[in-house]
Amino acid sequence: MALKQIDHGSKEYQQMVNLRNEILRKPLGLSFSPEELAREKDDILIGAFDEDEMLACCMLTRADNNSLRLRQMAVQNNLQGKGIGASMMNFAELVARDKGYKKLTMHARETAVGFYEKLGYKVAGDRFTEVTIPHFVMEKKL
Repeated sequence: MALKQIDHGSKEYQQMVNLRNEILRKPLGLSFSPEELAREKDDILIGAFDEDEMLACCMLTRADNNSLRLRQMAVQNNLQGKGIGASMMNFAELVARDKGYKKLTMHARETAVGFYEKLGYKVAGDRFTEVTIPHFVMEKKL
């Protein structure tokens, strides 16, 4: 499995949008708007690949000078629980550290809190609803 940064608008980016749509949006009856996707051009886009096939993805969005927000973490359904997500998170943390950031934050789906806690993230606030489902703010110092 290869982990790498990908370019907005590339063939790999289209795979990323498709994977996120299948895993994160369609089950909620949602889709991406062109405006949402256009706003991702300055984000750090990360994919996990087996040759040319995207297995997982996530993105890092600048929150402030010291922190990035992890967004849109998705792993193919048939591959969840096999360590790919943890590898993605480790890679994302390395990229963030290399760029001088000190903290990662996220809006984690309630169903994923345990996964992130195992990787050292802490809940930092009350439960809230986003994209129709419960979430928690989570964070980790890098």
